[in-house]
Amino acid sequence: MRILITGAAGFLGSHLSDRFIAEGHTVVGMDNLITGNMDNIAHLMGHERFSFMKHDVSNFIYVPGEIDAVLHFASPASPNDYLEYPIPTLKVGSLGTHNTLGLAKVKGARYLLASTSEVYGDPQVNPQPETYWGHVNPIGPRGVYDEAKRFAEAMTLAYQRYHGLETRIVRIFNTYGPRMRLNDGRVVPNFIHQALTGQPLTVYGDGSQTRAFQYYSDLVEGIYRLLHSDEDLPVNIGNPNEMTILDFAHAVVEIARSDSEVVFVQPKDDRFTDDPKQRRPDITKAKKVLDWEPKVGLADGLAQTLDFFRDKV
Repeated sequence: MRILITGAAGFLGSHLSDRFIAEGHTVVGMDNLITGNMDNIAHLMGHERFSFMKHDVSNFIYVPGEIDAVLHFASPASPNDYLEYPIPTLKVGSLGTHNTLGLAKVKGARYLLASTSEVYGDPQVNPQPETYWGHVNPIGPRGVYDEAKRFAEAMTLAYQRYHGLETRIVRIFNTYGPRMRLNDGRVVPNFIHQALTGQPLTVYGDGSQTRAFQYYSDLVEGIYRLLHSDEDLPVNIGNPNEMTILDFAHAVVEIARSDSEVVFVQPKDDRFTDDPKQRRPDITKAKKVLDWEPKVGLADGLAQTLDFFRDKV
């Protein structure tokens, strides 16, 4: 297959590029580098089955030749990023989705949208199944990301129903691993950076909010299976092992063998408005239709991620 991956220089896009190259496919990577980093794909440059186009998918997309699949992963994905770039975030979820869907339609390609657990907002149901419609504040600071992804899902299903396009939607839960940016504002790189530099780990509020963390390789496996499946409605891909942020902070300190203490802070900026109190995927559907479940435990995944970041701090 010849596959277009948008957001290819990002954390997930670069790992997906690696996987499809390893499976023998040809990858066209596309990124405007607003949050992506060419270092993530430097090892692929010059590979006979990889090419790169610097382009903003919110504008018209032209890719010569045949395309068998389009994977739309372009978007700021952390609170720091989408609060700094609110309008580009809305545009890549709306115009970018429209443009990539249009390209897939013209090329006769299968389409896979990277959606997010954020479509569930601050959930009133736990764990969150794909049938849950969510609890989202559309005009809050985080709404630029949440609603962009919800619109993207609606647009994707409209192309499926109206144009008969083959579409897939993955709802991605908290994912971590090598190639994350230390300064992207998410809890995993924040804690790792603090632990490796001897700073206190800053837990917001009382640390009782929960998350469920999956290692990137498990996510990539789930996405690969989803693209090749017949499932045309959203599928959660995440690790159901829910834990409090406070427990997660202590796990990072232990695995990093750090002397850092854990402290509590009361956030006052927009990053934490409407911050979900709990997050845990129901992966019943992924188990059934993809025969998928996460394999990498937190201790192993964090150890590998810490090894990657030791040279970055």
